[in-house]
Amino acid sequence: MVKAIHTANAPQAIGPYSQAIDAGDFVFVSGQIPLNPQTMEVVEGDIAKQTEQVMKNLQAVLEEANLTFSNVVKFTIYITNMDDFATINEVYATFLKEPYPARATVEVSKLPKGVGVEMDVIAKK
Repeated sequence: MVKAIHTANAPQAIGPYSQAIDAGDFVFVSGQIPLNPQTMEVVEGDIAKQTEQVMKNLQAVLEEANLTFSNVVKFTIYITNMDDFATINEVYATFLKEPYPARATVEVSKLPKGVGVEMDVIAKK
């Protein structure tokens, strides 16, 4: 049995999807972009600010599921410019501790609302 997870502390879904799905032993968190959850507007600033907001949004959804980044087993990071990778990685690392989760990073041509980064995670309870 699956259960939708929803929090007002992360951006509301802007399409037919859930912020996250609890699927028993695992929680699958939908891709988060750098939207301010209160205004639903893209945060102002550079890729570091965007990455920080994405991580905060992921953290809020995980907290609603009574989880933390320590429960995350897999990150997928989508970026529109691989030249931003080092900066994204630097901000990302401030939210995590060892053992670090598995990860894939992919450069894509476009992301919703013209943002530079989107991330989704899989967490184990």
